[in-house]
Parts: sequence; C-alpha cells; structure tokens
Amino acid sequence: MGTKPILPLLVSMSVPSILSMLIQSLYNVVDSIFVAWLSNDALTAVSLAYPLQNLVLAVAVGFGVGINAYIARNLGEGNQYKVDQAASMGVIFTTIHAVIFILVGLFGSEPFLRMFTDDPEILQMSVNYTRIVICLSFGSLYHIFIEKLFQAVGNMVVPMILQGVGAIVNIILDPILIFGMFGLPAMGVTGAAVATVTGQMTACGLAVFCFLRTRTGIRITRKDMKIDAGIAKRIYAVGVPSGLMTAMPSLLVSILNALLVGLHALAVAAFGLYFKLQTFVYMPANGLIQGMRPIVSYNYGAGQGRRLHLVIRWSLALTAIIMALGTLIAWGVPRQIMGLFDADEAMIAVGVPMLRITSLGFLVSTLGTVMAGCFEALGKGLYSLSISLLRQLLVIPPLAMVFSLSWGLNGVWAAFPVAETLAALVAVLLYRKVMRQTDRQLQN
Repeated sequence: MGTKPILPLLVSMSVPSILSMLIQSLYNVVDSIFVAWLSNDALTAVSLAYPLQNLVLAVAVGFGVGINAYIARNLGEGNQYKVDQAASMGVIFTTIHAVIFILVGLFGSEPFLRMFTDDPEILQMSVNYTRIVICLSFGSLYHIFIEKLFQAVGNMVVPMILQGVGAIVNIILDPILIFGMFGLPAMGVTGAAVATVTGQMTACGLAVFCFLRTRTGIRITRKDMKIDAGIAKRIYAVGVPSGLMTAMPSLLVSILNALLVGLHALAVAAFGLYFKLQTFVYMPANGLIQGMRPIVSYNYGAGQGRRLHLVIRWSLALTAIIMALGTLIAWGVPRQIMGLFDADEAMIAVGVPMLRITSLGFLVSTLGTVMAGCFEALGKGLYSLSISLLRQLLVIPPLAMVFSLSWGLNGVWAAFPVAETLAALVAVLLYRKVMRQTDRQLQN
C-alpha cells in the first residue's frame, strides 16, 4: 500500500470490494422481489422492517470501519502489538453488539412497527420477519467484523467471496422457503427472513474458517481480549460517527414513512423499494471507498502525503463514473426496474417519477461520499457525521414536508437532490480545512 502505483493499487483493492458490495445489495433486493410476488401488503411488511435491519448494518459497519482504520494506520506505523490488541478486543465488542440486538428483536420489534401500521395482517407479517432478522443478526455482525480485518491488510478478495456465498445461499433459499418447494411448507414473509439469516450465518462460518486458515498478519488471542480504554476510544471515535451515518437511513425512512402514509396508499412500499434499489448505486461507491480507506490510512501513518492526495483524486473520478451510470439507468429504464417487483400500473405511476427525481442527486453526492470516507480514514469521524446529518436529517425531512404541500409525492422526492447539493458544498469546505491540517502534520 505504500509503494504500488496509485491507480492500479486502488483498482485492485476496490474492484473486489465493489463486487462484494454489489452482492451485498442483493440481500436488500432479493427478498423484496420474491415477497412482492406474494402481495403489496407483504412488500409493505418487509419495507417496514428496513429501519431495524439497517440499524444492525450500521452497528456492524460502523464498528468495522473504526477498527479497519485503526489497524491500517498502525500497520503503516509498524505497531504490530496494537494491531493484534485491537483485533482481539473486536471479538468482545461484537459479542456485546449481538446480545443487544437479541434484546431489541425480542422486545422492541412490535412496539416499533406499531408506529407505522394498524393493519393486523401487515403488522403480524412484519413482526415475524423483523424478529427473525434482528434476533439472529449475530451472523452478520461477526461476518462484517472479520471482513474489515481482511480489508485492513489489503485483502479484498476474501470479503468478496464471503459476500458472494451468503448472497447465493439467500437467493437459492428465498423461493424455496417463501413459496414452499421440494416438500417444504410455504412460509411466506417468514421464509424470506429465514433465508436471509441463513445466508448471513453461512458467510459468518466461512469468514471464521478463512481467517483461521489465512495468514493475515493479524493475531486474535485470548490474553488480548481485554478492553483497553485508549484503543476503544480511538476505534469508536471513527466507528460511532460511521455507524450513525449508516443508521441515518433508518431514521430517515421512519420519518418519511410517517409523511408518506398520508400522501398515497402505495408510497411506503415504493419508498421501501427506492432505498433497496439505490444500494446498487451507493454500495459500489462505498465499495470503492472501502478500497480507498486503508490506503489513505496507511499512507497517512507512513507520512506519504503525495500518495494520499493521489488516491483521493482517483477515488473522486471513479466514484463519479459509478454515480453517472446510476443516474442514466434510473432515467433510461425506470419502468423495467419497477417491473422486477411485479409492479402494477399504480405502483409504476409512483415509482417512475420517484426514481428519476431522486437520481438527480447521485452525481453531486460523489463529493460527500468520497470526502466522508477520507475523513474516516484520517480519524475525523465527526466531519463525516456532519455531512451525513446534513444530507439525511437536517435537510430532507423538513424540505420533504414543505415541498409536499405544493407538489405532493414529487415534492418529497425533490428534497433528495437538494440535500445532496448542500452536503457536497459543506464537504468541500471541510475537506480543504482537513487537508491543510494534514499537510502541515506530514511536513513536520
């Protein structure tokens, strides 16, 4: 990471991660595709579970990003003891996270879902689905933790394989368990949940096996499984803001669902589809950021400022290409995209303008996405958090409410590109400030 030419290095580390994130997107979409064939109510039930599912992902990815940045920086500094200590502590914290989500799934699912529906059938389907995917989320938590260890040492191929295996298991089991095949009973929405957690647990088991059999240069030992407050503080200083950024869509979806339910009968289901579909744009971009982040952290730790700047510039260019492609697809074939979910004309009437309007913010979001990843790699997690707060909580909800008064549903969708534009402007200002500070540190 300290000597190879930047573009080949970034591509070699990012492509497996991009493929991995695209595969991860399948987890978000495949359930909805099959469930949509059951009924619009079933699709709504799964969409209501999204905020809690995303909360699990937020905790796993947030903590993983924190430990990834800490380990990569210490590898650059040559401090192997802190690397091993942080990885060992990660096992303890991941276990704590898993226990918390078991409690959330058991006692928090139904009260949360009742806030968004009073239809007894939708509520029951959603509770059944949510309790399974939240209580049994430990497979996803451990899998992502180990995945971030591989990424911290520059190994992006193993994480791609892990994601691929989990997604394939999910795809195979979804129709079998949802509709009842090979003599198994039709489980409906519950079957989708079982397929999801089975895929996650399969990926987790494979992750443990690969870590034990692969020479990563990271050692997890029982003697190091004790909490060091200083290391924990550094990990969570990056991990908490990163996790909050990932969790913000959950809060945003919850807020907007409360608004959408009064605007159109199919708006909640359509919006649930949007958040799953947009992962096919943002997940590859985030995959590129995952490839960028350890390179930035390593070269910052090694004092190589020129390489640090080059990797950020190339990341901006490549992310812009991904975002532009996403916009072209959303504008070019929106009806075909909605058709994947067996959408009728009523759903298409809601979904097509939704995809076209929201996609206007994709390209401009390049700045906020890449610079947020840069801030995380440099240990400036609060700056990343401020950009995400602006994008998803401070701008979209109030604008959506105001715009909806004049333009209805289209006003809600219009809030998204406006928020991305404002966040991009703030990201550029913060980036200039951070780079001035970083350059002074490296020169000294």
